[in-house]
Amino acid sequence: MKKFQSLIILIRKNKNIIIINYHYKFFKDDEKMGKVKKEDIMSILETYDKENITIATLGSHTALHILRGAKQEGFRTAVVCEKGKEVPYERFGVADEFIFVDEFKDIVNDEVQEQLKAMNAIVVPHGSFVAYAGLSNVEDKFNVPMFGNRDILRWEAERDKERKMITESGIRMPNKYENPEDIDKAVMVKFPGARGGQGYFICSSFEEFQEKIEEMKSRGWINDDDVADAHIEEYVCGTNYCIHYFYSALKDEVEVLGMDSRYETNIDGIVRIPAQEQIEANLSPSYVVSGNHPVVIRESLLPQVFENGDRLVETAKELVKPGMNGPFCLQCLVNDDREIVIFEMSARIDGGTNTFMNGSAYSYIQFGEFMSMGRRISREIKNAIEEDRLDVIIT
Repeated sequence: MKKFQSLIILIRKNKNIIIINYHYKFFKDDEKMGKVKKEDIMSILETYDKENITIATLGSHTALHILRGAKQEGFRTAVVCEKGKEVPYERFGVADEFIFVDEFKDIVNDEVQEQLKAMNAIVVPHGSFVAYAGLSNVEDKFNVPMFGNRDILRWEAERDKERKMITESGIRMPNKYENPEDIDKAVMVKFPGARGGQGYFICSSFEEFQEKIEEMKSRGWINDDDVADAHIEEYVCGTNYCIHYFYSALKDEVEVLGMDSRYETNIDGIVRIPAQEQIEANLSPSYVVSGNHPVVIRESLLPQVFENGDRLVETAKELVKPGMNGPFCLQCLVNDDREIVIFEMSARIDGGTNTFMNGSAYSYIQFGEFMSMGRRISREIKNAIEEDRLDVIIT
């Protein structure tokens, strides 16, 4: 037997006619609410007034240039904010609408979702959105149209999936250690999820691994569950680049829009101390990202840059359809053999795109105008509306 689950009424004005759209949802007694389905999102999108789309996001991470870029492309904008954290979006004037919540995770609450849908909102996910709302909630409960492929977000959050996608693309990654007891040289230890480097550390033996695990636990940066999921890989010595790509599903083309490198505490503070004082200070390095700065890569390395982006996009199409839709980032090290070694990916807009809110050297070459990643997202949405192909870029 089917039971009545919900009735959603959306009212919008079309000239002098008021159109009322009713959405009924049913489920069987023995049927649980499952994963958000694209066909359900498309049904919601059908009710939208395409001439009055709102671009919305969570008030954190890359919201400033997501919203500014949307306004540059002619969209209304909305931001979901924790109370008291709206100041940047008010002061910079990037948000037309504010939805206030007690906690960021409340974005998945029914009343917030209904407010977003009533605005004809398309939500742009970013690292804070995934971290605070919860990946399972995004996959199972967030019934609002999202830009990009929501199914691919788990492939960046789970290290084994991430590694599978990168290595099956034929892209060089650091070697992985299955057990901490096998550590026999310098390794980097990481943990799942979007944490901005918090809890990461370098060690060279099993004993040092155990010591640093206890230190990170004492600081509240990791817990026992994280330790079980520790990802251990060889430490590659080289210069750091985070390469920001955009895959246009409308054009079937990979674009390189910018690059950054990271300021990380307290490792960047330690390296400013002379070697003797470093030893005496006895400081343990940490890799929490505190900021970003723009960089450009040696031009002769750009063929590798484009090849890696192209390969990842093609593999993603096979592993998690429809694939890497929209912005993504490959974090890499360039060694002294001028080899690009990829150690991490972001399958959505990355925080380093804040370094080119008014465009980068690469986005200017690509477009001949100032183009942030936020604006590039809204340009893709605008093009999809004009071509009546929103179904290609929305999940």
